[in-house]
Amino acid sequence: MTDAPATPPPPADPPDRAAVVRQSLSVAVATGLYGVSFGALSVTSGLSVLQTCLLSLLLFSGGSQFALIGVLGGGGTVGAAVAASSLLGVRNALYGLQLGPVLRPRGWRRLAVAQVTIDESTAVAVSQPTPPLRRLGFWLTGLGVYAGWNLMTLVGALAGNALGDPQRFGLDAAASAAFVGLLWPRLNAREPVAVAVVGAVVTTALVPVIPQGLPVIAAAVAGSLLAWFWPAGSRAA
Repeated sequence: MTDAPATPPPPADPPDRAAVVRQSLSVAVATGLYGVSFGALSVTSGLSVLQTCLLSLLLFSGGSQFALIGVLGGGGTVGAAVAASSLLGVRNALYGLQLGPVLRPRGWRRLAVAQVTIDESTAVAVSQPTPPLRRLGFWLTGLGVYAGWNLMTLVGALAGNALGDPQRFGLDAAASAAFVGLLWPRLNAREPVAVAVVGAVVTTALVPVIPQGLPVIAAAVAGSLLAWFWPAGSRAA
């Protein structure tokens, strides 16, 4: 007796698609504005406008980019800057493993998927209930952030010292606020709340003592371990 073919998931309803579009665009705008901060800080750290823009066009990973200019601006060597940037970029490969079965890229699309697989596109994608909505959220967020980030990087790089401290405009908190908005609806049981609290505590404790970007990785490891050992019987349905 042969197995019956799997029933494909129903198409996403227009209201669901509209909600994903709004979510994707809001994250893209918030994160794109944060690119002004990178552009200004990169130029004040000693990079040229062209070098700054190429980093956003080719590297396109906010944490890695800030780590690189942080090391260079602090007097570190190019090798140390590249090492710190590469370490933080490893997380994007893990995102790709999670999203691969949903996106199923082929041919040239593999390059496009690799380029826009970032924190924001992954967060929006995995928060959707169906594969079609996950793909929609991934592409809209990834491409939107890529366009906005590069445009605002150019604006920040051209403004340079004239912009002053980007933190006084609140741009340093834009990306964090977007992530809080994405994660808040998922804190509906004790396990995700516990993971969030552990991540926040670990990050807060390590920020003053280890290089920029590494506290987030440590918090992710701690949260993953907690989720792994969480009693199965007390998980949310």
